Amino acid sequence: MNVIDRIYTDLPFYGSRRIAWQLKEKYHIHICRQYVRRLMRLMGIETIYPKKNTSKSNDLHTKYPYLLKNIVAGAVNQIWGTDITYIKLEHGFAYLVAIIDWYSRYVVAWKLSPSLEMDFCIENLKTALTIAAPDIHNSDQGNHFTSSRYTGILSEKEIQISMDGRGRCMDNIFTERLWRTVKYENVYLKSYANFTEANAGLKTYFHFYNTLRPHSSLQNQTPAKVYIKDRVALNGIMASQKILKIFVERN
Repeated sequence: MNVIDRIYTDLPFYGSRRIAWQLKEKYHIHICRQYVRRLMRLMGIETIYPKKNTSKSNDLHTKYPYLLKNIVAGAVNQIWGTDITYIKLEHGFAYLVAIIDWYSRYVVAWKLSPSLEMDFCIENLKTALTIAAPDIHNSDQGNHFTSSRYTGILSEKEIQISMDGRGRCMDNIFTERLWRTVKYENVYLKSYANFTEANAGLKTYFHFYNTLRPHSSLQNQTPAKVYIKDRVALNGIMASQKILKIFVERN
């Protein structure tokens, strides 16, 4: 199951047939496709979504269109993406949600939960909104993000809601890349024994990811440097516009 998790993190579009082939050719694990399918069901993963039942939709919840086709983030807090992935522990799983700023790759907020109850996603969103508010919030169509409890908070803040098309993990590509990075640079190396250990380890890692780890896509700057620098610049522009508006109104 650990090897299947690794294959899926790299190749989320692989089904049981290709995973069985990869197990045999690369890892010399000879098991039939039917057994691979049984393990995948046990882990709750399927082609495209490498998660433990994290993207179940609810037909009673409102689904929103995908707003980001052909749109490239041009500033911080223009687009936030969020998703849930599972974190393998020695015994069982934990569930990780994060909100990432698409422009700077900055992880605005994250939270680990021992279960898939709704509250940890709500709490993570509220934490992120104490820092800033995006123009657009993008997620998949899982019931955590389509719930009126979640979308209601976004609507109150007048944030546009965007949702991936079903089966289209590439619509939220920056979050998918984040999961791959987190797993390869931290989770797989640490092999966390329990929830407490995983939570402490991820806290250290996300601090490293945001403030110390350079990104080639950011000209080797850190996400925090780009995020903070751009926020300061935007705040300066907004302050200047506010002062100019006051001056025009008074004169």
